Formats: sequence, C-alpha cells, structure tokens
Amino acid sequence: MKKKISIICPCYNEEEALELFIKKIKKIFLESLTNYDYELIFVDDCSKDKSESILRGISKLEKNCKVIFNAKNYGPLKSCFNALKYCTGDAIIPMLPVDMQDPPELLYEFVQKWEQGFDVVHGIKKERDENWFYKKIRNFYYLLVEKISNTNIPPYVGEYQLIDKKINNLLKEFDDYYPYTRGIISSLSSNTTSVNYTWQRRKTGKSNMNIMKLIDLGLNGIISFSNFPIRIFTLIGFLISLTSFLFIILQILTYFFTDRMLIPGISIMIVSIFFFSGIQFLFFGILGEYIYAIHGQVRKPPKYVIEKEKINID
Repeated sequence: MKKKISIICPCYNEEEALELFIKKIKKIFLESLTNYDYELIFVDDCSKDKSESILRGISKLEKNCKVIFNAKNYGPLKSCFNALKYCTGDAIIPMLPVDMQDPPELLYEFVQKWEQGFDVVHGIKKERDENWFYKKIRNFYYLLVEKISNTNIPPYVGEYQLIDKKINNLLKEFDDYYPYTRGIISSLSSNTTSVNYTWQRRKTGKSNMNIMKLIDLGLNGIISFSNFPIRIFTLIGFLISLTSFLFIILQILTYFFTDRMLIPGISIMIVSIFFFSGIQFLFFGILGEYIYAIHGQVRKPPKYVIEKEKINID
C-alpha cells in the first residue's frame, strides 16, 4: 500500500493560480513521487473572485482534492491549522500556498528526508526573490525570533515544511486561538532536518498580505514563544530606578558640599520626563500585546474556524 502525503493549501482570490498549481502537483507525483498517493486540502478563505467555482469544479473531477470553505476570512495560519484535523496522510505539509512562491518541487526533497527517519523537515527560505527593503526586514525578523525564542525555531523557517503523522497528532491537541504553527512544530521534536530554497516572486495574481497583516503575524510570533520583551523592560526598569537613585544621592551630596545643585534649571527634568514616559508607554504597549493574546485565548468561540461547507471530506 502506498504512503500518502497530505498537503494543506490556503487559497484567497487565487483564480489565476489554482489550475496551474494542481497541474504542478500532479506532475510532481506522476514523475518524481510515483510511489506515493496524495491529497490536497484546499482552504478557501472567503475568496471574492472565481476561486470558489474553480474549486468546486476541481473537487468533482479529483476525489483526492478536498475543499473547506470558511464562513469568513480567518487568515492562512488559523485556516491551515484548522485543516490539520482532516489530514489522513502518513506525512503532512502544514501549508503550501497556491501562489507557488514556495516551490512545490521541494516536495520530493522533503519526502526523501522524511523517509530517512526525520520527524520534521523544515523548509528554509535562505534566499528571497523580492525587493531589498522587504528582504532585509524579513531576515531581521527571522533572526530576532531565533535569538529570543524560548524554543529552538530555525532561522528563515516558515510553515512550508513536512511533518510526520505523529507530529500532526500532537499538533491537533494544541488548544490555541492564534497558532504560531512553525513555533509549535519546532517545540515538538528535535529529530529534524532542513532543506534550503529560494522564496520566489509571484507569477500570477497579487499578494493579499499588507504591511499591517505582516506586523500582526510578526508580533504573534514574538509573543507566542518568547518572554524576552517583558524581561528586557524589567531590566530597563531596574536600571532606570538604580540610575535615578544614584542621581538623587549625587544631587544631595553636591548640595551639601558645594551649596548648589549639580544641574540647575528644569531642562534636564523635562527631557527626563519625556524619555521615561516614552519608555513606560512602550512597555505598556508590549504588556498589552501579551494581555490581548491572553484575552483572545480565554474568550475564544466554541470553534475557532467556522466552516461554511466541506467537499470530499467525511
């Protein structure tokens, strides 16, 4: 009996890419992965173009193409995490976007590494075919998360990776309102390896990610697996308090020994007030992010992702 590979494919306004994507996957399994079966689980996040009708047509012709239509737009992380419970494969790709910026050809290398006995095969975006500014920002973010995370999250890793079925069974046990999938996977096994690749520029359609969505995803990654922001401001608060105390002592000694204050006037006071007020607001903002995450986790709805319809899924 052939082993099966489950591939979760988030989809939002991808009418131009869908058929090309399916042809690409078929070609890979017909030419390179001939000894494996596969299932594609498409998650349509309330597309506004013809994606829904295309997916309905595909699912009628291809029974190994499963479709989930969300009741609203939840974003790719929540949508794909929800779809994990429908995977029936021996190995799972938690996210392979239809836009093919993450090259599907990498599936062959993923499977070969998995067959060597690894539980997780990370896809590492070592190079990115995008403009200089975004490339530098993303690289800085990946390195930052690696350094401050409480778990070992490899740099430049995304959700495009392969996990063994036993890792997926553990993933499905996580009760997370806003899952940071790559971080959770990294925390579940040390029996991992990686494959480097170049993240490609889109060939069809246009990206649905804007700067605010990227910031939201980035902050979620930082606060989900790191207490560094809180710790660093605890240290800053201690150093500011110590410096203030020493400054007061110095002022008192100067007054008694020279009969004058060390720094006359109020300009230094005004600057200090504004500086320390800025530090306080920054700290409260970070604290607020953690509280907001807790709030979302505590007040989550009975189902995190409401599904409007499922096709070819029992």
